[in-house]
Amino acid sequence: QVQLVESGGGLVQAGGSLRLSCICSGGRVCRRNAMAWYRQAPGKQRELIAAFTSSASANYTDSVKGRFTISRDDARNTVDLQMNSLKPEDTAVYYCNLRTAIDNYWGQGTQVTVSS
Repeated sequence: QVQLVESGGGLVQAGGSLRLSCICSGGRVCRRNAMAWYRQAPGKQRELIAAFTSSASANYTDSVKGRFTISRDDARNTVDLQMNSLKPEDTAVYYCNLRTAIDNYWGQGTQVTVSS
């Protein structure tokens, strides 16, 4: 059974930084499949913001490029999201995602609030 647990959210002022972390329990399933970060702001659809491709490079949505960095540690089965220069529009619940060939797993989400 795969479980994803996010941590690191909180309240920060605009221009500040936060680092989110997601621990994946599931052993090889975590290491062998693509992991990503999504977010969902109030009244909006969940959006993909950062993900690893099949070639292990990282892709970002335009609104976070240059500010957010996704990284993974396969030894610890974690994927982190370093968020710098945060803006009020980054306020959302952030979700970790693991997608396999037959399933799609989500964490419970962690709230990030950026005050102006």
